[in-house]
Order: sequence, then C-alpha cells, then structure tokens
Amino acid sequence: MAFSSNSGGGGPMADINVTPLVDVMLVLLIIFMITAPLMSHKVKVELPQATLAEKPPIDIPPITLAVTSAGKVYWNDEAVTADMLDARLAVLAQRTPQPQVDVRADNVTKYSVIADVVKKVRLAGIRKVGFVSTPER
Repeated sequence: MAFSSNSGGGGPMADINVTPLVDVMLVLLIIFMITAPLMSHKVKVELPQATLAEKPPIDIPPITLAVTSAGKVYWNDEAVTADMLDARLAVLAQRTPQPQVDVRADNVTKYSVIADVVKKVRLAGIRKVGFVSTPER
C-alpha cells in the first residue's frame, strides 16, 4: 500500500505497486513447480535381455578390391580378371561369417566402373560392402 502525505500537494503518485505482481509470480512459480515433474512421464518399455549363447564374431580381415582408372581390379593387391573376381566372390559369399569387402578406387576412376564392381559384389550375395577413401585435410 502506498500512502501519500499531504505535504506533496495531493497530486498523483508515480510509484508502481509491485505487491500484486509478486503475488501472481509466486503463484505461477508454485504451479509450475508442481506440474513440471508430472509432465516428464516415461513410457515403460521392456527391453530384451542379452544372451551370450552365440560366440562373438571373430575379427576377420576385410577383402580389399582396388579399382584403377583403367578399369583393372585388384583383389588384395593381386590383379584379377572378371571371371576370377566372380569366382572368388562366390566362394567368399559362402563363408560364415562373411568378411567385409572394401572397394578402393583412384580419384579419377569413373563412377560407372566402381558401380559395376559394387554390383558384382552385391549380386554375389555379400552383405558388407564399404568404400575406402583418404581423410579430408
């Protein structure tokens, strides 16, 4: 409450009464403090239990297919023909577990040549195919 003295001449007061503002803010603060924990409810999900019945996979070194700009393909740095590549990929697809096949190409190799090699790998039934590149500087 603000009282004015008669010595001021009875003019209007320039002071703001902040008591109602503080009351409203305290009520809002209490409401938000009560409702905030209720808004963060969690959905209960039953997660599957992990079992070690299967042995963890043995680290198998990946097979690297290098493709030159001329279209020659190298299997772990050994030159192979198209027929040899198909035969080796067929044998590799029968392995359990399958190793990853990494395709590495020159920076000027046409994409169609790389796509043909990747298509052969995928048609042979190999699921893990990766690309090798140099890191950005």
